[in-house]
Amino acid sequence: MKGIPMQSGVLRVLRATAASWWRHRELRRTGQSARARQLERETVLRDLGYLRQAATLPNAHVICGDGGTFLHLGWTTVSTFAPIERFPLAALAVALGTPFIDIRPVTDGIGFANLPRVTRGRSVDADHSGAGQSVSLTTYIDMVERLGARIVNDPRPRQST
Repeated sequence: MKGIPMQSGVLRVLRATAASWWRHRELRRTGQSARARQLERETVLRDLGYLRQAATLPNAHVICGDGGTFLHLGWTTVSTFAPIERFPLAALAVALGTPFIDIRPVTDGIGFANLPRVTRGRSVDADHSGAGQSVSLTTYIDMVERLGARIVNDPRPRQST
């Protein structure tokens, strides 16, 4: 995480999100506050782990489309059907610098469906044409951007003009 002020802000958001979850609220309502606090702590620690992974994994990214928001962390994906504006964990990851691919502007659904996936590790398929193959995050961003996606926290090297 980037410095103490950001950490306290991140923790504040994660704690509020954990406390607002319906199951935790229900536990409090039924007098099980200690259990609610325990589950909230576990949730915050899990989410901090996801944020740490997003900051360190080379192909970690957030993608948002009509089907929801996904935080891709290699072999792990955290998702919701909500847009990024209603998914605090993904919004925090983007605020902390994780690349964000907004595919909501993409209108070519077939072209998008035929894109290769982002590789889970550092290895890339030699032939990166087709939906069954995998490519690096930067190659994927090149492809999806041509379809109209919006990119935030672009990890590609800057081109001087």
